[in-house]
Amino acid sequence: MTPETQKQLKITDVSAKKLEKLNLHTAWDLVLHLPLRYEDETHIMPIKDAPIGVPCQVEGEVIHQEVTFKPRKQLIVQIADDSGSVLFLRFIHFYSSNQKQMAVGKRIRAVGEIKHGFHGDEMIHPKIRDAENSGLAESLTPIYPTVNGLNQPTLRRIIQTALDVTPLHDTLPDALLGRLKLPHLAESLRLLHSPPPSFTIHQLSDGTLPAWQRLKFDELLAQQLSMRLARQKRVSGSATALGGDGTLTQALRHALPFALTDAQEKVVSEICRDMAQTHPMHRLLQGDVGSGKTIVAALSALTAIESGAQVAVMAPTEILAEQHFIKFKQWLEPLGLEVVWLSGSQRKKAKDEAKAKLADGTVKIAVGTHALFSDDVEFQNLGLVIVDEQHRFGVAQRLAL
Repeated sequence: MTPETQKQLKITDVSAKKLEKLNLHTAWDLVLHLPLRYEDETHIMPIKDAPIGVPCQVEGEVIHQEVTFKPRKQLIVQIADDSGSVLFLRFIHFYSSNQKQMAVGKRIRAVGEIKHGFHGDEMIHPKIRDAENSGLAESLTPIYPTVNGLNQPTLRRIIQTALDVTPLHDTLPDALLGRLKLPHLAESLRLLHSPPPSFTIHQLSDGTLPAWQRLKFDELLAQQLSMRLARQKRVSGSATALGGDGTLTQALRHALPFALTDAQEKVVSEICRDMAQTHPMHRLLQGDVGSGKTIVAALSALTAIESGAQVAVMAPTEILAEQHFIKFKQWLEPLGLEVVWLSGSQRKKAKDEAKAKLADGTVKIAVGTHALFSDDVEFQNLGLVIVDEQHRFGVAQRLAL
């Protein structure tokens, strides 16, 4: 967060560091940091009518307080409202100030979820208010995702300040909003951050609320646009066309004890067509366990090797990578291709030999784990990268390879 933004939003250095942990660096980041849920502090629920397992607010007089030590140290407070109904409040972490705040005879409000406890209905670590010196909230209270050390009142104040100082210009034309029956961005954001008193928790939690629909639309639109921009950038890049003459792929096909399915033939054809282009290919191959993704990967690898390129096959664990290594050796060594193995647990001598063969181009295909994208691993002409379970790698890790 820049010093200018920090000063404009009146954010302390300590809070700024906490916000960075939430990836909140600008005023717009804060404006788009939406509530997880809401708490209703606008009215008081009689204890006898308070629902189980739903956040609510009750009020009563403290009739008993004690610190117990079994099974662990905790503060137990009992309150009773005007109907005589009693509720236990239990605190596992507390200070002497908490005991003073809830001294016998004090009238307090407690906000939280009621659960069935050993001694009766109870709230565990509820939010406590002094009933005599604080009024009821005028609207529902938003609860935001946060980190330890950044409390909700501070976060609410910072977000409200960001809303006040940020020009909320709409990103979509009025004609499109009218056709899709979506509200304006500023209206949606202000409603979700500061819901009017007329809205209930149920209404605000309903994903069909127009304000939520507007932000969902924006998020999906941004995702689609970013994908389109990424594709344009990829298509504008250059890559060596990997055509292949079919000698190795046909040899493997003849050696297989089975024929490829129509679906496998289709994706092999699509991958080969993409590899023959002069811009980079990014393709995700999906299929159930046992659907034949590995043979598709092997045929794609052979097409790249036929074109004189090298291939890297990476898996997230040694067990999975070793399974691929065994399968690729079984298929490719009879074709005269050596397959090398690279992993973190590999002995230095074997690893150095594999790296030397990749660097001078002697070996065309390597199978391994994260070790494949180590700084000291060099390929003479890496043309195709196959990543199994790519979601288990970071984006930076895949890009490094």
